[in-house]
Amino acid sequence: MTDAIHHRGPDEAGLYVDDGVGLGHRRLSIIDLKSGQQPMSSASEDVTIVYNGEIYNFVELRAELEGLGYSFRTRCDTEVILYAYHAWGPDSVKRIRGMFAYVIYDKRTKQIFMTRDRLGIKPLFYAPVGEKTILFGSELKALTAHPDFVKNLRKESMEDYFSLGYVAEPNTIYKNVFKLEPGYSILIDMASGRQEKTQYWDVQFTGDYKGTFEDARVELQDRIREATKIRMVADVPLGAFLSGGVDSGAVVADMADISDTPVNTCSIGFSEKSYNEADYAQRVAERYKTNHWSRMVDPGDYSLVNKLIDIYDEPYADSSALPTYRVCELAREKVIVALSGDGGDENLAGYRRYQLQMFEQKLRGVFPDALRKPVFGTLGKLYPKADWAPRMFRAKTTFQGLARDHVESYFHGVSILKGDMRSQLFSDGLKNDLQGYNTLDLFNKYGGMSGSTDPLSILQYIDMKTYLVGDILTKVDRASMANSMEVRVPLLDHKLVEWIATLPSDFKLHNGEGKYIFKKSLEGRLPNDILYRPKMGFGVPLGKWFRNELKQDIQQSVLSDRMLDSGYFNADYLNHLVSQHQSGLRDYSAPLWTLMMFDQFLARQNHAS
Repeated sequence: MTDAIHHRGPDEAGLYVDDGVGLGHRRLSIIDLKSGQQPMSSASEDVTIVYNGEIYNFVELRAELEGLGYSFRTRCDTEVILYAYHAWGPDSVKRIRGMFAYVIYDKRTKQIFMTRDRLGIKPLFYAPVGEKTILFGSELKALTAHPDFVKNLRKESMEDYFSLGYVAEPNTIYKNVFKLEPGYSILIDMASGRQEKTQYWDVQFTGDYKGTFEDARVELQDRIREATKIRMVADVPLGAFLSGGVDSGAVVADMADISDTPVNTCSIGFSEKSYNEADYAQRVAERYKTNHWSRMVDPGDYSLVNKLIDIYDEPYADSSALPTYRVCELAREKVIVALSGDGGDENLAGYRRYQLQMFEQKLRGVFPDALRKPVFGTLGKLYPKADWAPRMFRAKTTFQGLARDHVESYFHGVSILKGDMRSQLFSDGLKNDLQGYNTLDLFNKYGGMSGSTDPLSILQYIDMKTYLVGDILTKVDRASMANSMEVRVPLLDHKLVEWIATLPSDFKLHNGEGKYIFKKSLEGRLPNDILYRPKMGFGVPLGKWFRNELKQDIQQSVLSDRMLDSGYFNADYLNHLVSQHQSGLRDYSAPLWTLMMFDQFLARQNHAS
């Protein structure tokens, strides 16, 4: 099992075996390189830990524990977590600030404790096998390596995947195999097998900040700088990703102000202008005199396509996984730890879809439901889908959204294959297996859990529970760890997230400008044409590939015998998606990529069986 995740920790390996307990670890050495080997046991050998991540307040916690009489043999954060649990038990996780997933065996109580960080930066998979056995690991491949692991597909996860492009927490593509949700812990009694699952943290969008906008602007800048500073501690080369966008630019600006030496930064560019931000990254690098290196990626660089399923283990359809892997590969040439700007869009309302949803929400307030739903529902059905037309003429999705309520409209907007498309794609057999399940149920659940009546806050909460952890953080973790490097995310410091959630929504999304307060705090530190230019994203030219370089590949994949004989899909609709896209009549690039990745997954499944 540990060999399956050698890439996550190529420096060292360790095993611990006791009566009924086996713990394994692969180490990527970051702090205290000579000691800190895992599994690590307390001096009394009654508590043992395996842990993945970094703790940023371990120096303060260590001092507190030393005051309680604990002695330390290493300088690493692992030992601090170990003795924190020894002293304070399961509640010790609430004291920890960082990104982490760890499992502790407490010999004193014959209990297993497992937990994951508050935002889900680090992954933790687990699977009950038999009555009193539980497997766990940082990636699914560690679990599937066990001889008792059973690969039964969970059909509801297929609905999630074809809706969102990933399988949302707490589920995986397999039955009875789970991801521990962010901010949760599980305590397992070994004698009885009883499991107690506890949520130890959640974000509260209160919007009850009492200060002025100017107060908040200054405080935001100070808080981000502090979150960045505590993430710059490492005994190995450290740097940052620099995309040319606001978030990574802010992190690099703070790193440059904090560091006594030039910051290492890297970026990748594309020869196709519509995908290339390298020039913006270069300008930030020059402004802050960083040690910058970059590389141009050929837009025909699709050689990684067949490798992705081996990296992600289950169907995963965010095509930006390709350039993300490349930038991690580039960074690893010079650094082992990199800071990134991930989390800014979810935290500070940077996505364009938030702007569109708030516009729709205002219109919903104008039209009574009795009028709005039938009128816009009819318009949504009759208006043609015009992927080829200028954006101002692509009103079909807006009409469809206005016919729905707030959360349902948001789900419709972010779905890769909309509800009517999934209905046509799925076979009668798969629909019967789903028994009416719809991924919208998940969005409605989180919308209700948000505890907020503010429309923007509800969407941010949903994204933090789904898209952020299931897509963004999954992508960065797997891509970085596949290259044996660690990525740290200052903008997802939980104390920062908690504080930002107290800000009024108008501070974040103001007159159609997302991340408004963040951008105002950066004026004078980043050029205005970087701060206020349209968001580009980090994509690849799928539409072009599937009509040219990958034309045969997409046909052979989506229309493969595996797909047609799987019993999951309507063959006529698969043919429709391919032919309509390749003729140029429709842009089905995202659905086709989603299907291609599922075919890759099926290929691995069939090979393994």
